[in-house]
Amino acid sequence: MDTAPSAQPLTPASTTPADRSRRRVATAAALASAVEWYDYFVFGIAAALVLGDLYFPSGNPTARVLASFATFAVGFLARPLGGIVAGQLGDRRGRKPMLVLALTVMGLATTGIGLLPTYDTIGVAAPVLLVLLRVAQGVAVGAQWGGAMLLATEYAPEGRRGIYGSVVQLGVPIGVVSANTVFLVAGALTGESAFEAWGWRVPFLVGLLVLGLAWYIHTRVEETPDFRRAERELAQREKSERTSPLRTILRGHLGTVFLAGGSFAVNTATFYILITGVLDYTTRELDMARGPVLTVSLCVSLTQLVLIPASAALSDRIGRIRIYALGAAGLALWAVPLFLLIDTGSLLWLAVGTFVASCFLSVMYGPQAALFAELFTAEMRYTGASLGYQIAAVGGGGLAPFVMVLLLEATGTSMAVSGYIIALAVIALVSIKILAGRARAR
Repeated sequence: MDTAPSAQPLTPASTTPADRSRRRVATAAALASAVEWYDYFVFGIAAALVLGDLYFPSGNPTARVLASFATFAVGFLARPLGGIVAGQLGDRRGRKPMLVLALTVMGLATTGIGLLPTYDTIGVAAPVLLVLLRVAQGVAVGAQWGGAMLLATEYAPEGRRGIYGSVVQLGVPIGVVSANTVFLVAGALTGESAFEAWGWRVPFLVGLLVLGLAWYIHTRVEETPDFRRAERELAQREKSERTSPLRTILRGHLGTVFLAGGSFAVNTATFYILITGVLDYTTRELDMARGPVLTVSLCVSLTQLVLIPASAALSDRIGRIRIYALGAAGLALWAVPLFLLIDTGSLLWLAVGTFVASCFLSVMYGPQAALFAELFTAEMRYTGASLGYQIAAVGGGGLAPFVMVLLLEATGTSMAVSGYIIALAVIALVSIKILAGRARAR
């Protein structure tokens, strides 16, 4: 039977961290999230622009794009594995070591993609290795989110969990902005032919810098007070019984995990449709120029740097569920106007449509970290929150660009994509309604 978690709020333990330590941890968590998502997003942009031609040769352009997006989706399928493994170890051994490991794996995998020979050079080994490196990226990002999120929220002062959690959520727009910027610069400096030959590799090689951040966190950031307290309690309990965070989740809280995933799938799906699916759709189907479309995506992502912390701060005052549900309802209502505007082929209307959608995404994303953390007690929080997030990533984000191409090919209209978003939004609203009685949000 699935039950709500026992009351154990995320309040600082008796070893209350100093303000300087809080700021250091919050900054480290935000940077970890930003560089991890940068590494993850460069693959999505490259998948829409060049990877299909370089690693999946085919006479059919649509088949190449589908193969490229399928590889993109593989990373999402691997994310729950990262969440499970890191969650188990993170709830037992600490948030910090799992975050350091996730950053290291991501840095090595992203650099490997940047150095990977193409199909013309090594044949079928090229797409096989690309898939394996993408799997490594997926495992890393599945492990990273829970560690960074808990470092921030478990250090947060009372009544400010939402705003502290939002610094980790800011990693997504920062990652998008950084990835788009590096791609724009690489394209501008190399030209079309050079970009396709080697310029696209530069954004991947920049990802190597993440290893420096991993070392900083390893040497300068302390473990969270909540984990230290939970570690002591877990050690005492294990003297009399064998238990594990994953077993606890599966036996008593699996329903909460799936509801968390169902509540967030519309956010991840819409997000990846906007930054990856729309990039392919506008450049391949609507004949819009790559550079201006990337610029629009960059500018829209910049607005999230303000909207995400604003919605998180508001959730600290009036409740997470209210803000979260507002964002989901907005995505449902805007799904049809969004693609009506995109289909005009106008850069201005593309910007308007994606900006409004991005606002609703931000309204959901701001309080999401604190909300998911509050669904689970400290000894199973890494596992539970990570699984809920990664289920949403698989069910929504990973498949969204692939599903979008299939829907466009099968129906010939972008309204099918709008219907897909609306269906996920309805699932989200139902899940949120049920979760409202379980979350300890105030």
